[in-house]
Amino acid sequence: MVVIPLLQFINVKFYNNLKISIITATLNNIETIENCISSIVTQNYSDIQHIVIDGGSTDGSQALLEEYSKKYDNVIYKSEPDLGIYHALNKGVALACGDIIGFLHGDDLFSTNKVIDAVVHQFKISNAYGVYGDLEYVSQNDISKVIRYWKCKPFQDTLLSKGWMPAHPTLYLKKELYDTYGNFNTNYNIAADYEFILRLFKQKELTFSYLPNTLVKMRLGGTSNASMRNILKKTREDYKALRLHKVPNSLWVLTLKNASKFKQFDNLVYNFFF
Repeated sequence: MVVIPLLQFINVKFYNNLKISIITATLNNIETIENCISSIVTQNYSDIQHIVIDGGSTDGSQALLEEYSKKYDNVIYKSEPDLGIYHALNKGVALACGDIIGFLHGDDLFSTNKVIDAVVHQFKISNAYGVYGDLEYVSQNDISKVIRYWKCKPFQDTLLSKGWMPAHPTLYLKKELYDTYGNFNTNYNIAADYEFILRLFKQKELTFSYLPNTLVKMRLGGTSNASMRNILKKTREDYKALRLHKVPNSLWVLTLKNASKFKQFDNLVYNFFF
């Protein structure tokens, strides 16, 4: 598999014949949504459709998003109550007209302005159905402070039985996969992304390509880790997804999946002591 680091994309010509739809689900993200928007509009890849699904914000961010949607022709903006983040993402998928679909939530941002160019190039050289990369968990108030680093690896079939999954905020998929395999299952409140990944990555006919660079900076404070109750709920939903997709030794796989998160703190521990 051939991969090209983001740093090498400074002088690489753009590939403008693939349209990318980026879906942003947001709710009361007035303090972070401008960072998210800025990281999209400054991408050096031109053919981007940005779909913003607001869950009915009451913090003033609606006015900002309305102004944004009027300023750019490639922006679709909808604000209405929804049934949760996966319901919002599914509404975004239904509006997407791109060849490739990805997500960037209202409190996240791209690591550089070359991310989408790199993702498109990776699709072209790999001919894969999906592309994913690495993820940085950053401080809520200081995006330069990395708390966790999710380092991925090239996909192999055996990885699913070891609790592995790609960094889902970095996952870009051909739109046809949603048409063929369906959207997020809204019976899951926290782990629909994991169920969706298991649904796709177990398909032997599909190939996925790893781009070994940080694509997204994700602020800490997500729903799945917001409380012990949510952590337990996510664990139950993860187990439910593993059983649904008949992953052998599901309880052990779940243990490995949860244990793998500790490795993401390695750089934090190192920096603390050294």
